Amino acid sequence: MAKRKIVLAYSGGLDTSVILTWLKETYDAEIIAFTADIGQKEELEGLEEKAMRTGASKVYIDDLREEFARDFIFPMFQAGALYEGQYLLGTSIARPLIAKRMVEIARAEGATAIAHGATGKGNDQVRFELTAAALAPELEVIAPWRLEEFREQFPGRAEMIAYAEKHGIPVQATASKPYSMDRNLLHISFESGVLEDPWFDASSEEMRDMYVLTVAPEEAPDQPEYVELDFEQGNCVGLNGERLTPLQVMEKLNELGGKHGIGRVDMVENRFVGMKSRGVYETPGGTILFIAHRKMESLTMDREVMQLRDSLIPRYSSLVYNGFWFAPERLALQALVTESQKNVTGTVRVKLYKGNVIAAGVKSPVSLYNPYIATMEADPTQAYNQSDATGFIRLNALRLKVAAGVRQSVDE
Repeated sequence: MAKRKIVLAYSGGLDTSVILTWLKETYDAEIIAFTADIGQKEELEGLEEKAMRTGASKVYIDDLREEFARDFIFPMFQAGALYEGQYLLGTSIARPLIAKRMVEIARAEGATAIAHGATGKGNDQVRFELTAAALAPELEVIAPWRLEEFREQFPGRAEMIAYAEKHGIPVQATASKPYSMDRNLLHISFESGVLEDPWFDASSEEMRDMYVLTVAPEEAPDQPEYVELDFEQGNCVGLNGERLTPLQVMEKLNELGGKHGIGRVDMVENRFVGMKSRGVYETPGGTILFIAHRKMESLTMDREVMQLRDSLIPRYSSLVYNGFWFAPERLALQALVTESQKNVTGTVRVKLYKGNVIAAGVKSPVSLYNPYIATMEADPTQAYNQSDATGFIRLNALRLKVAAGVRQSVDE
């Protein structure tokens, strides 16, 4: 009888390396390691060999960067998603893509379960498992950190290092950094360790070595740099006149934003599981794209459509943050977003300077801005009669006057 197969989301770090061996022993199973290349860069070096030496029967390292940019980042930015007014959802949006590919591999390999190394305190466990539930409800999900026997065996890092040494797992047992980090094409997140104190200044000079994608604004060039972003139907399709793929757009904007110290965020956020946590983020390219997209919308998007879409931003952002990317309500909202973006086409010019993205011009062949109507001078089109505003104001003031009269009569 063939052994059961389990597909493990594998990063090559201490946790998932130990989990790979532990799953193999505990479930007497064949472990297929999967790593998604979503822009981690050098973190992917040597992973396949390490996974095989750790006991994996097969290793997938799939380049999902273009799909990530095209089918996940860009649709989310069309929606103007911003969680709790600050977070551009860099980690959140990557998880459904990883889980989607895990499901595809599991089905292709005949696996009956998928596994991950997310802890029972965080958001990622929810994101992975809600995606699996939506796409492959027949698959079992194994989350070792939620199993009491696993936590008893590994109450701390020392026990994991000892287990790795005993089983010949090739993990560098060095002192960990005073924070944890997670990187992809959209951002890098830092949390835990010294960052658990919200009074700790993560922008201080002593912490400058922590940042990977951006220079400190104080160290950014003293001269601003201009960049033009070309949009078609809400998606950025080129920079400075050069046609680019979504992946190329993100890579180039990351480079430009990082050079000028753009996209750092330090916030305390509300996790889906109920607690608050402090995170520090670097999102250089995403910050430029977010601001430029909004500028493009200001010129081309109908007021009522914009207000409707904007009213849905908190809901949409929470769905992404909480792991409901493949839920029917997110898909329904996306259909509205897609419709709202049909005329978001044109070019935005921004100025990058010491952590700032400054608007420097916008134009569009489908602009709704008419200088002849908006002018304070005589309107040659005669599209707007200022006298009409008298009745407009009178009608809008009616309910206010009625309410004021009621209050006055009560006070008397």
